[in-house]
Amino acid sequence: MDIVCSPEELSIFEIAGRVADEMNISCYLIGGFVRDKLLGRATKDADIVCTGDGIALAHAIADQFKPKPHVSFFKNFGTAHFRLNEFDLEFVGARKESYRAESRKPDVEPGTIEDDQLRRDFTINALAISLNKDTFGKLTDPFNGLADLENKIIRTPLDPDVTFSDDPLRMMRCIRFATQLDFVILPETFDSIKRNCERIKIISQERITDELNKIMSSRKPSIGLDLLFISGLLKHFFPQFTDLSGVEIIEGKGHKDNFYHTLQVIDNTAAKSDNLWLRWAALLHDIAKPATKKYEEGHGWTFHGHEVVGERMTPKIFKQLKLPLNDRMKYVAKLVSLHLRPISLTKEDITDSAMRRLLFDAGDDLDDLIILCESDITSKNKFKVKRYLENFEMVKERLAIVEENDRIRNWQPPISGDDIMKLFNLQPSREVGVLKTTIREAILDGIIPSTYDAAYELLLKKAAELNLQPINK
Repeated sequence: MDIVCSPEELSIFEIAGRVADEMNISCYLIGGFVRDKLLGRATKDADIVCTGDGIALAHAIADQFKPKPHVSFFKNFGTAHFRLNEFDLEFVGARKESYRAESRKPDVEPGTIEDDQLRRDFTINALAISLNKDTFGKLTDPFNGLADLENKIIRTPLDPDVTFSDDPLRMMRCIRFATQLDFVILPETFDSIKRNCERIKIISQERITDELNKIMSSRKPSIGLDLLFISGLLKHFFPQFTDLSGVEIIEGKGHKDNFYHTLQVIDNTAAKSDNLWLRWAALLHDIAKPATKKYEEGHGWTFHGHEVVGERMTPKIFKQLKLPLNDRMKYVAKLVSLHLRPISLTKEDITDSAMRRLLFDAGDDLDDLIILCESDITSKNKFKVKRYLENFEMVKERLAIVEENDRIRNWQPPISGDDIMKLFNLQPSREVGVLKTTIREAILDGIIPSTYDAAYELLLKKAAELNLQPINK
């Protein structure tokens, strides 16, 4: 394996090594930059560790560039950072660490490069390359991390029980790296995660969710999600997801394992879109099936209304996982609530009215909804899948025709709530809602055209039923 650096990166590292020599300290590239370069992966940042004052080294190196980049530093942690163009450089002094059982924050003291490598989470992240002139480019690999890279193995430098108990977030990182790199976790290492999974409780939810989102953003999220499940980690921070697992059988009738079905839906979605929040919609689309599961004699298992209950569960889960409670959450809840609608449109004799309603309800998110629905087809019967996908193509064609004719996506009725309040001298009230709904439903059902005159005529009729008279008459 060879490291290939850009001319700009090479120039920065040569300058760093020269400054370190002038300061009479050793200086190394370490961690993710070395790992990713050896794997041929793109990287936009590098960690530099030195046997001395990392903050002082950062300032001295920054002085070599004009204009001098701004150096951010944290004295308590002995770390510093600056950016050159789009390249981030992090600096820290080599150190040794010791941990207390109740915290993942270590007690730190200065150490050698060997001490620093020993505190690293995984062998593949403990590789160091010298930047000093006399040893420039020399690889230091005390734990055979290079061999682990070549063999696609993840393991810890120390006893994994010590590594994971000291900092339980490393268990999430271990599974995240296995997912992103498509590596295998050494069995002894994975067994240690199983033994220590309860330790994840001392980690903040924000940090757990950050790792979870990196797993969700990977090429094949199911790898990591399944490892989180099997290891026992998942149940400690996302029990609603683990509740999907398993199959119950009554009178010889079972249902699919909704956990593994969901993993396949997420992978199908990931193959079509990089949108993290669409992937979250895939994860949550059946989240309410355990709550709505019912066995009906003579019929089998049902999950009636799981899309409605799932929509209500979404904000609670986002709050629990410290995910953003903004438009992203609303987008996910919306897709969860609508995920069965396109499937229902594959049946015969579906009216244009039903098409208009879906166009109106989905709005700009219709294309994402279709991706979710197509991804939800996970049958092992190839002919069944082919038939479903062909039906979806027909639905998409018909939706396009209805949209072309009616322009209903993101459509607003020709008479607004403000118009109604002015016309009848009303404050926001139930009556305003009734009148708005009457106009909207009549247009969506094709009873009246989407014109002001037609809407106004219907408005007057409905207002009369409510004993309302326009103030200009």
